[in-house]
Amino acid sequence: MQEKRTESPMTKIARFIVDKRKAFYLIFIAAFLFCGASVNKVQINNDITSYLPAQTETRRGLTIMEEEFITLGSANVMVSNVTYQTALELSQKLEEISGVSEVVFDDTQDHYKQSSALFTISFDAEETDPVTIEAMNQVLQALDGYDVYASTQIGRDESVTLQQEMTVILLIAAVVIVVVLLFTSKSYMEVPVYLIVFVVAAVLNMGTNFLFGTISFITNSIAVVLQLALAIDYAIIFCHRYMEERDNGLDPREADISALSKAIVEISSSSLTTISGMVALMLMQLRIGFDMGIVLSKGIVCSMLCVFLLMPGLLMLFSKPIDRTRHRSLVPKINFWGKVIVRLRYVMPPVFLVIVAAAAVLSARCDYVFDANDTDFDNKPDWRIADEKVADMFGSKNTIAVLVPRGDYEKEQHILERVALLPQVTEATGLANIEVEDDWMLTDELNPRQFSELAGVDIELARLLYQAYGLSVEEYGAIFQDPDDYSVPLIDVFEFLLEQKDKGVVNLTGEQADKVDDLQEQLDVGLEQLRGEHWSRLVFVADVPTEGDDTYALLDQIRAIAQTYYGDDVILVGNSTNAFDLASSFAGDNLKISILTALFVMVILLFTFKSAGLPILLVLTIQGSIWINFSVPVLTDTNLFFLSYLVVSSIQMGATIDYAIVITNRYLELKGSMERKQAAVEALSQSFPTILTSGTIMAVAGFLIGGISTDATIGSVGQTLGRGTVTSIILVMTVLPQLLMLGDALIERTAITLNRDRKQRFNQGTMRLDGHIRGHVSGFVDGEFKGVLHGSVDALIESKHQKPEPEEEQEVHPS
Repeated sequence: MQEKRTESPMTKIARFIVDKRKAFYLIFIAAFLFCGASVNKVQINNDITSYLPAQTETRRGLTIMEEEFITLGSANVMVSNVTYQTALELSQKLEEISGVSEVVFDDTQDHYKQSSALFTISFDAEETDPVTIEAMNQVLQALDGYDVYASTQIGRDESVTLQQEMTVILLIAAVVIVVVLLFTSKSYMEVPVYLIVFVVAAVLNMGTNFLFGTISFITNSIAVVLQLALAIDYAIIFCHRYMEERDNGLDPREADISALSKAIVEISSSSLTTISGMVALMLMQLRIGFDMGIVLSKGIVCSMLCVFLLMPGLLMLFSKPIDRTRHRSLVPKINFWGKVIVRLRYVMPPVFLVIVAAAAVLSARCDYVFDANDTDFDNKPDWRIADEKVADMFGSKNTIAVLVPRGDYEKEQHILERVALLPQVTEATGLANIEVEDDWMLTDELNPRQFSELAGVDIELARLLYQAYGLSVEEYGAIFQDPDDYSVPLIDVFEFLLEQKDKGVVNLTGEQADKVDDLQEQLDVGLEQLRGEHWSRLVFVADVPTEGDDTYALLDQIRAIAQTYYGDDVILVGNSTNAFDLASSFAGDNLKISILTALFVMVILLFTFKSAGLPILLVLTIQGSIWINFSVPVLTDTNLFFLSYLVVSSIQMGATIDYAIVITNRYLELKGSMERKQAAVEALSQSFPTILTSGTIMAVAGFLIGGISTDATIGSVGQTLGRGTVTSIILVMTVLPQLLMLGDALIERTAITLNRDRKQRFNQGTMRLDGHIRGHVSGFVDGEFKGVLHGSVDALIESKHQKPEPEEEQEVHPS
């Protein structure tokens, strides 16, 4: 009973969890089954543009186009090493395929050069329609045996490919993790415990994603691997604590309770830095940051709950096998490395500062790209290789849509004509330049006689039709003057004819009906794609890259021309405008994430170490590794996808700061009982297994994602994360211990509670205390203590209450 009264609240919580472990088994089994069944309910969003802020031009334009227009499937198919005659025969063969509406091919440089033919194929339905996909498959079958490169979105299911790649990545990562854990563990049966905890945590996180409705394909793909990399060290910390308590002679239950009571505080504070990085990510203007941040934060919380509530029971369950499969530590002592670092403490920090300064300048010059297809990424899928081959031979096919208010065909025609004259523009399409027959355009104004000849209807019927149309639109002059002088846009009068036909007012037979049906088919194709309820769409194709100064200058020219006629009621949409909008939000998101992540981490470290100077040293080390990481693209003359920087910089600061915390904790703890140089050497040696395990897992996970994934967005994130993790490990294992030794005076002077504690440490005499003591009291002591010390003491004492006893008592010399 006395023991329970003197237990700390954390010990009581730990004892409750361990003693109620069977109840927690049932809870986790139920949660595991529920979440396992919910995984398939999660909707995956493959469109990164949907995460743009609602006010951006691209998002507004895409919303309008989704609501008012359809976009029929199209493909640019290049066949190399063919004669012109063979290519012509192939184009005729492709036109006969069911589902193909048109194949554009001729002997101009736009479609045939250097023994390569380019077929511009249009389909009858949208690109996601099964009919279109089947037609595209038949096109490829018809070209089987030729050197074919198909540049199209049709049939491209990147999510399936991505899921297959991530399955492979996860399997390889699992094998590597098992090997690493076997190498760094003290018992072989620790590994099954780790794997059970992680699998449960991963399923809980994936299964609860349905609460968000949809998550991005990026988050869905990398969340499991990153959750493993970010949170596996929580289980490692707890298990190592448990093994230490067992080594100290406690039975499994008491060792479990003691280890958990200490691990809860340690893991919770460690996880805060990681979660703070995710919170900074969630504050991005681009909402995909929120998507990734909330899912990964939830993953960390799931991992913590599994470690705190499930793992204690598993350690009890497997306690006997764990004891039976113990083995000697395979991780070597690295005291030699620590001694080298200590000797170089006056050399490496100045070099580090110079490198960091240079890296900060270089990383600021990194060439960021905002279209994943422009990323310098070696592991390219077949479709991207095809896109690049077609672009290299026949130029870029950059599609730019311009949305203008519906109704004024004359203004649309002027815009089409002026934009088509720009040197970079190769195609211009709108209702005003769709040719119907005999050089008549769809929006040209025709009088009754001209319409009669074009539509193949009787002249008297045409006159009556025009008069009825004038009456319907309240243009009464058409009734009282000569109808042959009344002109109406072809599209309007033809739609009126079809409307009267459907009502049964007009009856057409024979050739007249056939001619009208043919015109109606042409009209439907144009209207569905180019005219909506409130907006008209003008489509331009330009030979410019997706992004860059030249491209953005062209967008400004097109916008200026359209605004001449419509003022501010002009919206540009396309991959280029998307890249421009992403670039516009990047600067703000970059600054926000960098400042908030560093600020959050420093505040957490301030409360953790109770020193204002220490967080500066730790953040400088990790921020230095971030700058070095992002100076590599500059040094290798490659670009970097912007999302890789935003995601990795927050994860690298939030997660790898844990490595610095591990070493710092050990150093400060050891410094109280040994000289600083020796403390630094010993801190490195003791921290090495933890950093090796956690760091290796995260680095391997990153490099696997970067090396296997063919998705440029995800692959770039993985590659950059792997490189950043290795950089952080190197710096915390070399420069950080030196900064801690050299900055000792700064740490001491900026300590929040140090001065009070220093006076108490040197009190003499018997001392009553309530707190933590580590050192020698006629034998080694390291634990929570409440009572009176009476004897020979050589220890570091942290006490909530210390009161010297009367002088006649035996002297105690705390130090």
